[in-house]
Amino acid sequence: MTGCTKISLGCNNCYAERMANRLQAMGQTKYRNGFKLTIHPHMINAPLTWKKPQMIFVNSMSDIFHEDAPPDFIKKIFRVMAKAHWHIFQVLTKRSDRFLAFANNLKWESNIWMGVTVETAENTNRIDHLRQSPAKVKFLSLEPLLGPLRELNLDGINWVIVGGESGPKARIMRQEWVFDIKDQCERANIPFFFKQWGGINKKKSGRLLDGRTWNEMPVACSQLKIAL
Repeated sequence: MTGCTKISLGCNNCYAERMANRLQAMGQTKYRNGFKLTIHPHMINAPLTWKKPQMIFVNSMSDIFHEDAPPDFIKKIFRVMAKAHWHIFQVLTKRSDRFLAFANNLKWESNIWMGVTVETAENTNRIDHLRQSPAKVKFLSLEPLLGPLRELNLDGINWVIVGGESGPKARIMRQEWVFDIKDQCERANIPFFFKQWGGINKKKSGRLLDGRTWNEMPVACSQLKIAL
């Protein structure tokens, strides 16, 4: 699927919307509808043709649990991911309530990693929804991090990603927010991945935290023979 609609603060400067509108202007057929939700059923079996194991960010230009996404299409996506067991699939949603409503009717395998986006303390209920699901690998994407997330309940969480917003209208991410989350992960013995500081020039800002990079991954990653 491509296209989405905005539901929380993290959506305000959506990178996917900017890219979709640019690709529409370039005449890309797949983005003929711009950022309006569009289903692409011809792409659903593509991972089955990719023989080399890969880490695949599913639906990076949309939200698989968007309210207009057909239930049968969502189920087909999960069946394909389960069948393509040599890949790792990362599924990320902000619509954790709809995800939870589907969760028990989907096919979960260890190569399907399920995550929720949490940008501010107002969105931490998404973590509770994720925790209640039967997903075997559960992760948090705290990106774009727009405020402090103190005393997170990380029970049952396998991985935490933190990152700042990037692009022309990027909002500031404070160092103390990042260090606090890193410390929480260390106390809970949860792998911590720091993606970027972000900003208008994300390459210049880099991704060093406390003088080093943080690339920790879930243990489940080593069980699947993927070169990262």
